[in-house]
Amino acid sequence: MVKKVLQLLANGEAVNTAQISAILGASEAAVEAALAELQAEKLLLGWRPILHPKAHDGDSVQALIEVKVMPEREGGFNKVAERIARFDQVETCYLMSGGYDLMVVVKGHNLLEIATFVAEKLSTIDRVQSTATRFMLRCYKESGFLIETQPDELQRPAVSP
Repeated sequence: MVKKVLQLLANGEAVNTAQISAILGASEAAVEAALAELQAEKLLLGWRPILHPKAHDGDSVQALIEVKVMPEREGGFNKVAERIARFDQVETCYLMSGGYDLMVVVKGHNLLEIATFVAEKLSTIDRVQSTATRFMLRCYKESGFLIETQPDELQRPAVSP
């Protein structure tokens, strides 16, 4: 039951326990127990709607920050990554392969706020060797959902001689 509930949730279904039980043909009590088990095992971390970028009304900016870290003798990258992940500005933090060690997604109200976070908090951590910040300009797909483009946005500007 837990695996079925998890798969249904992973597919992005916006459902409540009554709907889940109807879809799976299970009792609501079984679904509630499965959800409780998923939360207890920290497999289900929370519920978050996926919003169109317009819903933010232009009051937020996101940046992808690549971070090069010197691993610790004991703990490797984990302690530094966990410290970075605790900042409120950090939405996502992954250990990566390649030229950088961590990929951090940061959200702020404007470019200056993110730049200040990088300069004053992220880059000042002892084990952080360097950062590369890339601001996200436009979203085309979010969590598996295509972002619809308005017809006028698809038109190319007129070319004049």
